[in-house]
Amino acid sequence: MANESSFDVVSKVDRQEVDNALNQAVKEIATRYDFKNVGASIAWSGEQIVMIANSPERVLAILDVFETKLIRRGISLKSLDTGEKEPRLSGKEYRLEASIVEGLSSENAKKIAKIIRDEGPKGVKAQITGDELRVSAKSRDDLQTVIAVLKGADLDVALQFANYR
Repeated sequence: MANESSFDVVSKVDRQEVDNALNQAVKEIATRYDFKNVGASIAWSGEQIVMIANSPERVLAILDVFETKLIRRGISLKSLDTGEKEPRLSGKEYRLEASIVEGLSSENAKKIAKIIRDEGPKGVKAQITGDELRVSAKSRDDLQTVIAVLKGADLDVALQFANYR
């Protein structure tokens, strides 16, 4: 076991960067002309991010501003879960709630392990541990190949590769 190399496939988000993106979005919404007098706001509400405005189009515009700020901060939009992406009427205002998704679900981890088995080099092992996936092989070149395969795969989750040894 001592001569095996490994890395972890994880799906984590830097909460401070999300907070910074949210604060930048708040500043832009406060200064943009098209958001004047429409009750536009975006804020944390527990673990949810709540966007409020007086029309569904304005709520989607707030979401667009927030997504732009996330991209600038290097956060994948696959980490942002907006549900059905349809603002709902709440009293006189429209609301949209979004959440930040972290960790690999068991079905996503199984999907990734299957991709590694099918498309990766022989002798590479993938082991699911909680919300992470440990990939190990005798050769570091095989691990590099697995990383390239996973980066090229079309998955609905943002992946990072950690603990490369």
